Amino acid sequence: MENQPILATDRLLLRSFALADAFTVQQLAGDYAVAATTLLPHPYPDGLAELWIASLREGIERGDTAAFAITLAGEGRLIGGVRLRIDCGHRRAELGFWVARSCWGRGYATEAVRAMIEYGFSALGLHRVYAMHFSRNPASGRVMEKCGMVHEGRFREHIRKWGVFEDADIWGILREGGAFP
Repeated sequence: MENQPILATDRLLLRSFALADAFTVQQLAGDYAVAATTLLPHPYPDGLAELWIASLREGIERGDTAAFAITLAGEGRLIGGVRLRIDCGHRRAELGFWVARSCWGRGYATEAVRAMIEYGFSALGLHRVYAMHFSRNPASGRVMEKCGMVHEGRFREHIRKWGVFEDADIWGILREGGAFP
């Protein structure tokens, strides 16, 4: 995954995931509170983080993925992840992100998402970035709104999580007319 740059923000460094991150990914993403508001599994099975990191590498090499580990700039500690699933033909990407529960409410997700959107527009030449979140998780919507995304609608009972159909809100931002040139 060396063909991705390191993205620096005021407090974060966004870098490529390494296999050495697998244990930390399993611990943080496997937290029940994190899994409950995302599509992440719980419990998080042994070996899945290694497979996921390998799949990111393959997606980056194919050009249909951009994915970064969110780390604290001062100490390098991994606190989450942010990814774009790229549709090159339509010059759009679906954004996804997660942050460790111990880091919620500190603005790290907003900082990482803003950097990823900027990267998508400036380096990847995207026209549109969109994202979805469970409607019962308005904190994710606030992150998207702070990053200049516009609430575009709600898909009723769109996702089945742990046997329950969940509503999902969709947000989007365009390169022109959005927060980015």
